[in-house]
Amino acid sequence: MKNPLNLYSMNLSSATRSIVRRNHAIIAPDGYINSNVPGWTGGTVNVIINEQMGARLCQTLVTLRAEGRLEGRTEASQIFFYVVAGAVQATAGGETRLLGQGQFVYVPVGQEYRFENPAEGTQLLTFHKVYEPLAGHAAPGIVWGEKDDSKAPVYMNDEALRIQELLPNELGFDMAVNIFTYDRGGHLPMVETHIMEHGLLYLAGQAIYVLDQEWYHVRQGDSIWMAPYCQQWATSVGKEPSVYIYYKNVNRFPTVV
Repeated sequence: MKNPLNLYSMNLSSATRSIVRRNHAIIAPDGYINSNVPGWTGGTVNVIINEQMGARLCQTLVTLRAEGRLEGRTEASQIFFYVVAGAVQATAGGETRLLGQGQFVYVPVGQEYRFENPAEGTQLLTFHKVYEPLAGHAAPGIVWGEKDDSKAPVYMNDEALRIQELLPNELGFDMAVNIFTYDRGGHLPMVETHIMEHGLLYLAGQAIYVLDQEWYHVRQGDSIWMAPYCQQWATSVGKEPSVYIYYKNVNRFPTVV
């Protein structure tokens, strides 16, 4: 039986594409509520993912006005800052750079950072993770970089799939951040089931994402949380590539037992 009420066509405030489950979530921009973060002023802060939903990471999206400023010091958690849109002046480790769309800075624990003089409407994506030291390996330093398709090799011999690793693949790092590009028709070659947790933001395009046998239509601006062992599969849809940036935990012993 069809629902006599088409909620989306009626544009009711109760309609949303967001969904939160025990081990995954789709967070669409239509449900954002702003948060206050000490030291982050002159804009809006939206906390997309954090430990209160069962995650072991935090993901935020910050939209800055021209007077916006982010200032602080990393303590237990390292922070990865990525410019989704616009431009901003970033300072970390005593170095200052102008970061534009697609550029980033990774700030390890125990470091001061500052973002200022943004273009109006600049958006910053952040990933936060409590750092886990590893005996015999130095903690990472500050890393500056940018999205670069020439550094995105083909994934699993499929020309429609490319992944760029934004952080060094070294044991000192306990988190990875990658950009995954699916050309038209590109899809994961298997349903993945693994220990890594993910937080991600779609930067471009549209896709069908399957999480624990549930099918979701996602698009640019949507975020996804995937808990460990949440089964996952995705395929690009539409007329342009689908691109997302994602976090995962890596390089640490899988149990404390």
